[in-house]
Amino acid sequence: MKDTSPMPLPDPDDVLRTYEAVAQDFARARSRALFERRWLDRALGFAPGREVLDLGCGPGRPIASYLAERRCRMTGVDGAASMCALYQANVPGAVTYHEDMRGLGLGRRYDLILAWDSLFHLAPDDQRGMFATFAAHARPRTVLLFTSGPDAGEVGGQAAGLPVYHASLSPDEYRGLLAQAGFEVLDFVPEDPNCHGHTVWMARYVGG
Repeated sequence: MKDTSPMPLPDPDDVLRTYEAVAQDFARARSRALFERRWLDRALGFAPGREVLDLGCGPGRPIASYLAERRCRMTGVDGAASMCALYQANVPGAVTYHEDMRGLGLGRRYDLILAWDSLFHLAPDDQRGMFATFAAHARPRTVLLFTSGPDAGEVGGQAAGLPVYHASLSPDEYRGLLAQAGFEVLDFVPEDPNCHGHTVWMARYVGG
C-alpha cells in the first residue's frame, strides 16, 4: 500500500545546519543568471548611498558580487560559517559576520538592507521580530529589499537536495510590520513573472 500521509514540515531550527552542510553544492547549483538585476538596480536608485547589509548572504554570487561591481561596500551576515567563507572569497573586500540575523546588532546603519531568499527561512514569530532589526540598521531613506511567499503559510522546500523550512506572513501583516518599524512600501510584486516567480518587497525607511 502506498503511503499517502503528508511529509512532515522541516524544522526551522535545522535551516542553518542544513546550509552549513550543503554550502559548496548550493553555491555550485545557484543560478548565475541574475534574474534579480531589475530589483537590485531599482533599489540602488532609491538608496541614499552604497553601504549594503546582506542578511542571510549565502555564497555571495551572483547578487553580492554584482553589487560590489557597482561600487557597493558589502557587509554579509550568515549563520552558516561555510557560507561566510564562500562570501568572503567571492566578494573581495566585503566585511563578513558569522552571526544569526535574528536579534542582530552590528551598531551600524546601512543604505540598502537585503534579506533576499533568507527571511522566509525563519518561523513566523522570528520574521516578525526582524523588522525591529531592519530598523536598527537603517538610516533615513535606507531601502529594504526582501522576498516572501505570496500569502501566509508554511511549506517545505529544498536546498541542494536536503529539506528546508519556508514560511510567509500575509501581505497585510508585512505591510503592518513595515509601517510599525518606520518603513513605507515602495513596491510589492507577488510572484513576479520577471523574477522567476519571486514575491518581492521594496520599502524605504522613513522612521526616527
